[in-house]
Amino acid sequence: MREAHVRELIDLLQLERLEDNLFRGQSRDIGTPFVFGGQVLGQALSAAQQTVDPARAAHSLHAYFLRAGDVQAPIVYNVERTRDGGSFSSRRVVAIQHGRPILDGAISFQIEEHGLEHQTAMPAVPMPEELSPLAPIPAEKLAALPEKVQRWLGRDLPIEFREVQPMDRLAPEKRPPAQYIWFRLAAPIEDTPALHRALLAYASDFNLIGTATLPHGISLATHHMQMASLDHALWFHRPFRMDEWLLYACDSPTAQGARGFARGQVFTRDGRLVASSAQEGLIRLRD
Repeated sequence: MREAHVRELIDLLQLERLEDNLFRGQSRDIGTPFVFGGQVLGQALSAAQQTVDPARAAHSLHAYFLRAGDVQAPIVYNVERTRDGGSFSSRRVVAIQHGRPILDGAISFQIEEHGLEHQTAMPAVPMPEELSPLAPIPAEKLAALPEKVQRWLGRDLPIEFREVQPMDRLAPEKRPPAQYIWFRLAAPIEDTPALHRALLAYASDFNLIGTATLPHGISLATHHMQMASLDHALWFHRPFRMDEWLLYACDSPTAQGARGFARGQVFTRDGRLVASSAQEGLIRLRD
């Protein structure tokens, strides 16, 4: 079953090429009110990667979510070949649904080069084998929630998560705005670096902006809360594999004006910093 879920996710990121710079991807309903932002990020990166020399790897992605996506409709990705220089290539990607843009992004690629190196140390946390998988929510509690929330919290994902500090996803206690989560694909996949980067773009949208809700004791199950990603940035630093354990170290330095800001660092289990992320999201409590 896990292998089938992983293959479905990979197929979701394998876009149909309509023209030289035009691609089409399908949508999946995973229980979020609209298309999951990570899906659009991963597909946008997948589209851009198909227009660049394979010797050039994506090193940064910056995107704005302009509109909510329709889970019942495909998404068209228009790639603009902004520049191909001696060392770097730039691409602009616009995701379109029903004739309107839902995401506007810029992605930069670079040839392999060597230079100065340093990195911050990985936080001292337990290894994933020392932690338990996410506990399923009891059926009677899940049944009392709206259908969409049931699908989100009861979903069987192609990605495994193990929280260093587990919390009650229905009634979280207030705590400092930081969390550490191990994650990996639920089954091994082929060694294709471009695919692993697209998969990390997908996974990087999980848990990130939720870090900004931790001091307030709210979650996606809070019935009067509206929550959505506004923008997303992702930097790739070093090689990695998505089917090996990665640590997502997230913190949220501020929330204000119905917006929360969060940062993330992705480490391999041997302590290499392989990626960084940042996101601002809408966190609106309705009367």
